[in-house]
Amino acid sequence: MTFIYSRVMKRSIFHAVLATSLPVFLLASSYAEETVEEIILIKPQQTMPTTTGDATSLLGDQGVDFSAAGGISQLPSIRGMNGDRVKVLIDGGEITSACANHMNPPLSYMDASRISSTTVLSGITPVSMGGDSIAGTISVDSRKPAYSDSDELLMQGSIGAIYESNGRHHGEYLNATIANSNLSLGYSGSLDRSDSYRDGSGDKVLDTLYRSENHAITFGARGEVQELVLKLTHQKVHYQGFPNQYMDMVGNEGDGVIVNYLHDFSWMKLDVLFSWNDVEHEMGFFTEEKTGTMPMYTEGKDMGYVLKAEFPLSEQHTLRIGNEYHKFELDDWWPAVPGSMMMGPDDYININDGERTRYALWAESEYRINTSWTALYGIRYEHVITDTDDVQPYNTMPMIMMSPNLDAPAATAFNARNHKQVDDNIDLTLLFRYQPTSEDTVEFGYARKTRSPNLYERYTWGRNTMAMTMIGWYGDGNGYVGDIDLDPETAHTLSAAYSKKASDNRWEYTISPYYTYVDDFIDATQIGTFNPRMVMSVTRPRLQFTNIDAEFYGLDANGSRLLSQSGKWGTVNLKARASYTRGKRKDGPEDLYHIMPLNVKIALEQSFQQWANTIELEWVDEKDNVDRVRLENKTAKYTLLNIFTQYRWHNTTLNFGVRNLLDESYDLPLGGVSLAQWRDDGMTGPFESLHGPGRSAEMGIRYDF
Repeated sequence: MTFIYSRVMKRSIFHAVLATSLPVFLLASSYAEETVEEIILIKPQQTMPTTTGDATSLLGDQGVDFSAAGGISQLPSIRGMNGDRVKVLIDGGEITSACANHMNPPLSYMDASRISSTTVLSGITPVSMGGDSIAGTISVDSRKPAYSDSDELLMQGSIGAIYESNGRHHGEYLNATIANSNLSLGYSGSLDRSDSYRDGSGDKVLDTLYRSENHAITFGARGEVQELVLKLTHQKVHYQGFPNQYMDMVGNEGDGVIVNYLHDFSWMKLDVLFSWNDVEHEMGFFTEEKTGTMPMYTEGKDMGYVLKAEFPLSEQHTLRIGNEYHKFELDDWWPAVPGSMMMGPDDYININDGERTRYALWAESEYRINTSWTALYGIRYEHVITDTDDVQPYNTMPMIMMSPNLDAPAATAFNARNHKQVDDNIDLTLLFRYQPTSEDTVEFGYARKTRSPNLYERYTWGRNTMAMTMIGWYGDGNGYVGDIDLDPETAHTLSAAYSKKASDNRWEYTISPYYTYVDDFIDATQIGTFNPRMVMSVTRPRLQFTNIDAEFYGLDANGSRLLSQSGKWGTVNLKARASYTRGKRKDGPEDLYHIMPLNVKIALEQSFQQWANTIELEWVDEKDNVDRVRLENKTAKYTLLNIFTQYRWHNTTLNFGVRNLLDESYDLPLGGVSLAQWRDDGMTGPFESLHGPGRSAEMGIRYDF
């Protein structure tokens, strides 16, 4: 096997283009639209990004939970299903996590300061909004090109900074645009860094520090009925701690290209998108808060296109068809450590020339039956091919430090197998919206969604303790190995939503029950045990990715009410959101991993002249339904109180706030275990749950010009 390092010239050209464009410091609007879609209904809301960091800060109120990871690399979860089961689109393109621990998930490449809109589709997702996923879709878009409405040159922008006391988190961002009526050039850039934060007891939560920077250039050209948009992105994560993993990120550098062409014919709308993303990723250790020596390298490349056509057949009937292609290439290897008996003398080849290629065709019809009824139905076919070349262990010695070398025979067995797997997947959606009055809306439907295994689930092969503990994005401290024969997951979802609002729009609420049955859900089965870092008093399971049957069910509810609207107090609103999810294996009484317990958020909001104030209460129930296979910890219930205020004066916006005002000490229900703390405590006792952040005062300033 060979590794080809041919990126020097490519990156030099890319960075030259970026550097020559940096002086264009301008910005489109700093407002972000958040869109929540349960089935058909889309409800836009206005908010303002007041922070840097990844997109997770804008998705928490849209039915998305997050598993703790690095400071900018949390993994999204929708209705109990997480990881690759959630389709994530960044400016319409796909980015695959190129890391055995999923340290660089798609959302980590989009800084919050340049987000224009976010769309979350939970429950039943139309086939036009993505396949190869079973939980839902998250679509995050940066600003579209801004154009001048006259013959004069448009020059606008904003610059801002934020600071949070807990962890001394601070960031700066700049967004800018210069344009005439047909051409537009924009730049967005941000720098974000933080030390490790402290919990509610004042103790440092080790290995939660990070530093990252993001740059993006947007070119736009438009005519009367068409537009061409080119986006170039560059990200560099200098370092990022992962308290619930055995390893940390010591570098992640990625370049991306998005080309989008839109044409509005009189009889058809055409949308063509090409995407490409290239990343070089390295794991290791960089801080005294978690030390060690073990380099791990990953190179990943995404490329693909999306072709969509929309035909307005009549005022009542719209037909959409599409063709998609996506290919992900992956190399994952761990260089030999000089002088190490276990990690040498050869490089450990984890994934060798891995490929995952998808071809998709889909058709979708939206039909307005009458003034009350609307139907949306579609079918999607995906042909998925995965493959990889042969692998090798660090060495082929039969014994290592008085223990059997399990990796050597595992590599031999893996290389003797045919690695190529082909899946033919079918997605179906059928959903209805019934609106008998302007105040009442009922939405319900069925979806069949499929997802093929990722490369790590199918092709990781190591059986030694060290190799297995390097695999897995769960933060549970366990070890994992793949299975070439894994079948795709097939989810059958029934979902409904009832919405009611007052005729004067003073109040509204939505209740959304759901049920999902998953055939061949990719979970884990115990195949042995191990002692972490040779500590004989601690035992953890060795797990293999396995197909099982599983079910998920729950209820989402949200509502709002206008309490007051007067010249004295301004506008006062009360908003609330509650969510309950249960996930279970069907082959026994075991609960599934990382299921968020019952949680409620209530916010009292006031806006008066230039002021906007919010008091927010978050309550999370105890987590006692835990995954016993993974030895998941239980967590206690907790309550957080947050306060925020915003003041606008001419072109300047000031933000102040305090999160966790009462300095509550609590464990994160989806935080996994704190391996960094366990090591600092001398590697004695059981793994403790990862603690949440304590009180943090924050402030931000933004100036629009």
